[in-house]
Amino acid sequence: MNRNPVIPFILIMAMGIGLMFLLSFKGLGDMKEIADGDKKGGEKSEVAATPEDLYQQKGCIGCHGNELQGTSGPKLADVGSRLDEAGIKEVILNGKGSMPGGLAKGEEADALAKWLAEKK
Repeated sequence: MNRNPVIPFILIMAMGIGLMFLLSFKGLGDMKEIADGDKKGGEKSEVAATPEDLYQQKGCIGCHGNELQGTSGPKLADVGSRLDEAGIKEVILNGKGSMPGGLAKGEEADALAKWLAEKK
């Protein structure tokens, strides 16, 4: 019953150091692939989202409400009767008043503008 309690700790330390070296060499082998990036996945992939999902993801819901009723921002439930699609897109891209611009860009801004223009 005179076992040395330090031996398990030394074994764990040796295994940890060995694993660290093994993973380092694995990383060196993958270095070129990681640096080049995956050609298929390296390009920005568009996730098809509905305008309602974009409205929630971009944070519009915080100021305009969950049912477009308006809270600290204006009511959007009837924005289609006040602005056309191009006007709505202009506000989304450049902002207006306290609303910051650029919250949605490109196809996302187009989808949101089209969706909101239908609200009359």
